[in-house]
Amino acid sequence: MFKIDTYKGKRVFITGHTGFKGSWLSLWLTLLGANVKGYALPPATTPAMYNIFSLKDMLDSQIGDILDKDTLNKAIFDFQPDIIFHLAAQPLVRLSYIEPVKTYETNVIGTLNVLEAARKCDSVRAFINITTDKCYENIEANYAYKEDDKMGGYDMYSSSKACSEILSASYRNSFLTDSGYLLATARAGNVIGGGDWSQDRLIPDCIKAIQTNEDIVIRSPHSIRPWQHVLEPLSGYLSLGEKLLEGNKEFASGFNFGPEMDSVLTVENIVQKIITCYGKGNIVIKPDTKLHEAKLLMLDINKAKNTLKWKPQYTADTAIERTVEWYKTYYDNQDIIRFTINQIKEYMG
Repeated sequence: MFKIDTYKGKRVFITGHTGFKGSWLSLWLTLLGANVKGYALPPATTPAMYNIFSLKDMLDSQIGDILDKDTLNKAIFDFQPDIIFHLAAQPLVRLSYIEPVKTYETNVIGTLNVLEAARKCDSVRAFINITTDKCYENIEANYAYKEDDKMGGYDMYSSSKACSEILSASYRNSFLTDSGYLLATARAGNVIGGGDWSQDRLIPDCIKAIQTNEDIVIRSPHSIRPWQHVLEPLSGYLSLGEKLLEGNKEFASGFNFGPEMDSVLTVENIVQKIITCYGKGNIVIKPDTKLHEAKLLMLDINKAKNTLKWKPQYTADTAIERTVEWYKTYYDNQDIIRFTINQIKEYMG
């Protein structure tokens, strides 16, 4: 775990702060005493954690598009950040089939725009590009991918994130070897947690179905994924950011952040655990063969464990419990802000 005072007083620029993970990261950094500026499109869902928490009142929030170079450049230059966490993306596999051009524009050209804007700003010392575990060329074998494995991707989302990884490595080699900021990438597994209402994501779909007393429809019950609570990869990003801010060049590379192997479970396993934890729910399996989705995906996290001294704290069961507790608290109209802050504090110990 990173040191508690690492981000106190630091100027932290977050792209994608209106999204699920971006909202959690923004709140956590604010609690750590950081001076946070967010830059993102408006929230893509209703409800949205960004709005529930009134994050625009907690930090310097700017609604903007990473494809708008002039506005992005000015936002970064005016803020003079120490570190940038780049989360803004088109994050959904199935949407990438519908909007392939937008997916590539956002995930590749948008990332390049943020990298370039950061390079023009002398204050930036560290940059973390958040990608995905789906950036690997997935052969769907009983194998956990390591950071130096081949990049790839069957669908447009996955391949765009592989391109973002290749772009980051190329950018580092081309412009950042002798001067400039330290650039790393972070690849996380399937992230769950309260505050996610995205379409075509397993946990939000389960919660919506349970709340409306409808069947939980799953497409691929036997698909295997590395499931982790949102605080797990975020703690990894913050730990990695700490090393970069300290000037440790050996950490300017790619890192996997995932669960232990006993939390690599099937979709059906996860849904059954949610139903048990929630106390109700019913599964209906309706296979969808129209669009390709990976059946097996696992991450090797030994690099993060050995070099960053980071390791996951939650099992899949704990991650699901914390997630269901969050949604129950929200839908019971209890103080969800205090509850979320307490979840963060509990995680930190």
